[in-house]
Amino acid sequence: IMSGAQPMHMFHLPMLRVGRYMASPEFLFVKRVMDIVISLAALVILSPLFLITAIAVKSDGGPAFYKQVRLTKDGKPFEILKFRSMRVDAEKDGVARLSTGDKDDRITKVGHVIRACRLDELPQLLNILKGDLSIVGPRPERPEIAAQYCEEMPEFALRLQAKAGLTGYAQVYGKYNTTPYDKLQMDLMYIAHPSLIEDLKIMLATIKILFMPESTEGVAEGQTTAMGQETEE
Repeated sequence: IMSGAQPMHMFHLPMLRVGRYMASPEFLFVKRVMDIVISLAALVILSPLFLITAIAVKSDGGPAFYKQVRLTKDGKPFEILKFRSMRVDAEKDGVARLSTGDKDDRITKVGHVIRACRLDELPQLLNILKGDLSIVGPRPERPEIAAQYCEEMPEFALRLQAKAGLTGYAQVYGKYNTTPYDKLQMDLMYIAHPSLIEDLKIMLATIKILFMPESTEGVAEGQTTAMGQETEE
């Protein structure tokens, strides 16, 4: 929060003025154009892989895609689209849980492969075209999990000042099981200094971590959030 503050003076008293995420209209326009161009190009180039993955996922008799409600800018809910990597009854008890990684018995055989290669995230290119996601931004959380985080860290809601992204600062410089507070600090640092150069750096760094298996380590078994708490039923 403080890193994005603007110095000012009031009655000769030096002060720091903090405010909401206020990216310039020019920045947001160029960022949106980049989102459309890059996601369209990626969909065209990766369309054969997209089709093969969809057929492979559907081979167990379940649907190829999985929709889940997430939160984007200003807390607006939207349905994120992924290739299904878990059993259809993965959350039959109605409790929202994070994945525990490779040891999670809810993940299907095909699911292990597409998660390792990050192919389960490909359909989110459609979310980017629709405008619910950006290529770079804080990763969108589920409403139930976001509510739990906000109870422990009220400043967690500040992440919702910017549009959610397919990849982000916390995903590049952290891991799946990096603590929520550390991820929050990373995301707020990104929001405080909107920059197309930073976006490009994160995109390039994302390509690099695709080949780093440790970045997909899960949380401990039984956890419903990365805070290590069970959700109250």
